[in-house]
Amino acid sequence: MSHEPADTAAPAKPRLRMPHTLVLLFGMVVIAWGLTYLLPAGEFDREAVEGHQRVVAGSYHHLPDTESLTPVAILAAVPAGLAAAQDIIFFIFIVGGAFAVFRATGAADAGIGVLLDKLGAYPGWLLGAAMGAFSLGSASIGMAEEFIPFVPVLVVLCLGLGFDRVTAVAVVCVGYGVGYGAAILNPFTILIAQDIAGLTPTSGLAFRVVLLVIFFALGFSYVYRYARKVGADPQASVMAGVEVDGAAAEVPESHPSLTRTHLVVLVLLIASLGLLIWGIKSWGWYLVEMGAFFLGISILLGLVGRVGVNGTARAFCTGAAELTTTALLIGFARAIQVVLEQGKVVDTVVHGIAQPLQQLPPALSAVGMLVVQSLTNLFIPSGSGQAYVTMPIMAPLADLVEVHRQVAVLAYQFGDGFTNILVPTNAVLIGILSMAGVPYDRWLRFLVPLMLQILLLASVALVVAVAIGYS
Repeated sequence: MSHEPADTAAPAKPRLRMPHTLVLLFGMVVIAWGLTYLLPAGEFDREAVEGHQRVVAGSYHHLPDTESLTPVAILAAVPAGLAAAQDIIFFIFIVGGAFAVFRATGAADAGIGVLLDKLGAYPGWLLGAAMGAFSLGSASIGMAEEFIPFVPVLVVLCLGLGFDRVTAVAVVCVGYGVGYGAAILNPFTILIAQDIAGLTPTSGLAFRVVLLVIFFALGFSYVYRYARKVGADPQASVMAGVEVDGAAAEVPESHPSLTRTHLVVLVLLIASLGLLIWGIKSWGWYLVEMGAFFLGISILLGLVGRVGVNGTARAFCTGAAELTTTALLIGFARAIQVVLEQGKVVDTVVHGIAQPLQQLPPALSAVGMLVVQSLTNLFIPSGSGQAYVTMPIMAPLADLVEVHRQVAVLAYQFGDGFTNILVPTNAVLIGILSMAGVPYDRWLRFLVPLMLQILLLASVALVVAVAIGYS
């Protein structure tokens, strides 16, 4: 009679689990509050220039009479952050409702099914084309929030290709991050920074075009290698072991056949998106106008897709409600910035990290500017806002260290653009991650190796720019 060997091994210790993204963000709010006690309050003088508040170089001064923030400020920052981010929060609610109506027509799942049948054997082309479109949109006209509606579709598509949710987020975020960082014409970053620095608008274009191609190649190769690794072994995904719930978990296992009604809905949607891009470029549409546009699309698709009036309303409400967590995360992310601004330490950080650059040789000063701008993006995630704060300091500093001001602008766009897909204070990033069901810590696990490569390449590009006299 045989016996099974007794299992004498000690019970496995439970693995340390990362906290929920909401907990991480709230912890960062607390850390920001702590910084207001560690750093002296101070600010630059500002002057109004064409409706914007621009920093006056050399005007930094301490504010000794500033009252310390009480612990209550930590809690008060959250509703204040929600209020400050209301434009993007309401936009995401409307986008969630619009996509739910689109899904209710059946056209989304049917269209993705056809796409997988026809082009599923060429996943590299699919991912490359999508990522290239996002990159060009950011590099040319500064698109970012506009990419949010594509996230649910990309999640379904990438899962259908055998990849994971991180791949879908990477196609959007790495694409738009590379586009922002190596931008060629971005009116919200480059043109503003060049104007502040006293440079000719769009000058230095050829060098930036070359850089955009190089950085895109780096980003896409990294994303596609990861996607192929996950396709070969699903356990290689950084999402392994993560349970996704809510709207992000709703992924169909099969796709319905494409009907004539589905085809009409898809044609209307594509035409509508073309009109949306035209409105952004020609009429200056932003979140309010885009939100109104997507609301109109919801009504149109619901009627044409035979969902019915009540069915459209129910689908819209359900889709919007499922993004409540996303809205909360965005508000908590903005709360970090609220605390830092209330504590009057943002300008102190910028002033403190910029001072040592004056002691460095030109090439190292350029790389130091990249470090300054990258760190500043954590505190000022707005591209134009960062330009108005930092460029009045960096432009004259470039003269002192014998670096052309064009190089200072290049360091600014690198630091602002590339780290947009890293810093938790970026509401667009947090919104995209939440919509895709990807925890922030898992995104960091995927992104940090790539970010180190990008920053190293950016440093080399700045050294080359100094060496060739880029102007």
